[in-house]
Amino acid sequence: MGKAIVRAARATVHLCRSMALVFTMCLFTGVFCVAVAGTLIGAGVWLIPETVLLIRRLAGAKRYLTGLWTGDEVAQAYQPITGPLRQRLRAALRDPGTRSDLIWAAAFYVYGWTGLLALPLWPLGLVVDGVWCGLLRRHPVVLPLISRLADLESAWSTALLKPSPQTRLAARVDELTHTRAGAVAAHAAELRRIERDLHDGTQAHLVSLSMRLGLALRAYDSAPVTARELLVEARDQAERTLTELRHVVRTIHPPILSDRGLAGAVRALAAGSGLDVSVDIEGLADDGPRAPAAVEAAAYFAVAEALTNAARHSGASRARVRLARVRTGLRLTVRDEGAGGADETSGTGLLGIRRRVAALDGTVTVSSPSGGPTVVAVELPCVW
Repeated sequence: MGKAIVRAARATVHLCRSMALVFTMCLFTGVFCVAVAGTLIGAGVWLIPETVLLIRRLAGAKRYLTGLWTGDEVAQAYQPITGPLRQRLRAALRDPGTRSDLIWAAAFYVYGWTGLLALPLWPLGLVVDGVWCGLLRRHPVVLPLISRLADLESAWSTALLKPSPQTRLAARVDELTHTRAGAVAAHAAELRRIERDLHDGTQAHLVSLSMRLGLALRAYDSAPVTARELLVEARDQAERTLTELRHVVRTIHPPILSDRGLAGAVRALAAGSGLDVSVDIEGLADDGPRAPAAVEAAAYFAVAEALTNAARHSGASRARVRLARVRTGLRLTVRDEGAGGADETSGTGLLGIRRRVAALDGTVTVSSPSGGPTVVAVELPCVW
């Protein structure tokens, strides 16, 4: 009985909030009428975008209330209303979300008062369910109807407020356009970095090596001791050049990924990070199926960047890396117990992770409150 009362009370609060939103919409009915009349006479065209924005805010409030009750977020997808008046009008009138919001608003004026049906159920439920549960030890039958009213009202709102297939497709196309632009920018930046490393490092060492070998060749007959010293320097120069060349190769695609797999590569990163890093691996056996090479590379670089940031900026002494194979792909989490306050806009590290992951249709979530901890969570879709 107690649980039924608590749930019925929550449902009543939800229904009352919905009725308050309907009442607010009734107050703005005059604004809608003025916008329509002004549009008909041509003097109030500028009111249309503002009215559409107002309806979007009201629909957003209802999405929020519905999500609080159901526990599932109601998605939204709108075209931005910005720019000159003509552009704002075009965006407001052509957006499929505008039509959906108008249909919802018209229906919500009717079903938004569903909470009124809950008022007579309370006294009836307290009496009937009190006797039914208290004397007969049965389950309540009247108070759960209030929760069902809230479920019904939320189901109607979800059905009317969720984006249409056309809207979701347009939003997806827009998202992919931005993702592609970010991937192209990241690829161009990576090519410039590789070119700079090869030009300023490897190429300079090779030029110096060639000069030393030329000097040694000239001094070979007349000054063999000097030629020997030059050859020793050339050998050291060649070793340094090979070291830098291996570093450049590792930044393109780490060979350790091919040799030891993602789990082994991440363990090697943890061992060489300078922090006390614990690594948890779930579902990634050394002899089991592997994710595509691009997914493994993105996960590897995400872990490497997150551990580098933790070592350089967080002040943490410990970190934890978790890799898990899930049904839809690969999930990784890097957590450090540092000072927190990581800001994506202050550097290129987290932004680089986001761009690299977005190119594979993945998601990145960064949680870094002041005082820590900092948690970087990455999900990469793939087929196993």
